[in-house]
Amino acid sequence: MSKVEEFEELRPLLFSIAYRILGSVGEAEDAVQETWLRFDASTTRPVSVKAFLSATVTRISIDVLRSARVRRETYAGAWLPEPLLNDPYEDPERAAELADSVSMAALLLLERLSPLERSVFVLREVFAFGFEEIASAVGRSEAACRQLLVRARRHMSEGRPRFEADRRERQELSARFFEALSQGDVGGLQSLLSADVQFVGDGGGKAPQLAKAVVGAQNVARLLASVYPVMARIEITFEQHEINGQPGAVFRDRDGKVLHSLALDVLDGQIQAIRSVINPDKLGHLGPVADAWAVSQEVKQARRRMG
Repeated sequence: MSKVEEFEELRPLLFSIAYRILGSVGEAEDAVQETWLRFDASTTRPVSVKAFLSATVTRISIDVLRSARVRRETYAGAWLPEPLLNDPYEDPERAAELADSVSMAALLLLERLSPLERSVFVLREVFAFGFEEIASAVGRSEAACRQLLVRARRHMSEGRPRFEADRRERQELSARFFEALSQGDVGGLQSLLSADVQFVGDGGGKAPQLAKAVVGAQNVARLLASVYPVMARIEITFEQHEINGQPGAVFRDRDGKVLHSLALDVLDGQIQAIRSVINPDKLGHLGPVADAWAVSQEVKQARRRMG
């Protein structure tokens, strides 16, 4: 195969590694592109193209993450990963690990790790790389990588458990959720939410956002039931999608532009968390982005007319 063909064959894997390290679609795509430029400029052929490209995209992602972490410390409001509709990399033997690792909950847990811990964890636990390959990718000894993995596993185990709901159960629960949402059914929504459910919004200071997370089934149900029926009156629609491997939806304005995404964490037959990304900088890969401020004003006007 030519260099281009070899690279394109591995592109899904490279993107999937970079996205899990960075939590950003745009930054992951940039890391993959930079990897291609370095591969194309290389005058020597690596023994393993996969190992070379994986190591290169990992190193680039680590550098990007270090600067991104500084930006996230001053981020306006809650920070959430960029919503991902489809993970391009598939491996039937590691389907469970791949699905778990791309969820919003898992990516937020990964934020607890240092860039090196995060990279080692992703390469080993998600993609099953050997320690020799991991050591080469992150520039540490194999012994050091094993220690990094131990620390990373400890931090991750302190977080949420793995998602245990099967696909059919998740789909049925999400269908009931979105039906109740469309109808503004407080009771119907509340029955699907865990007692300590959290609703978190990410506007990044560039779109209307919650001042803080809304907690509790009754509070979240009332909030959702008060907002979405009004949005429907001004022709806001939604399409159900898997968002980061979990049930969710993409909301659009009357012109079909993306307003925000909504992702649901489902565990033990209930919705444990609802995460909404409305920051326009995080939605461009889904299509043309709506003016969330204008929509917010229109919602307020519709409420006044209804009131």
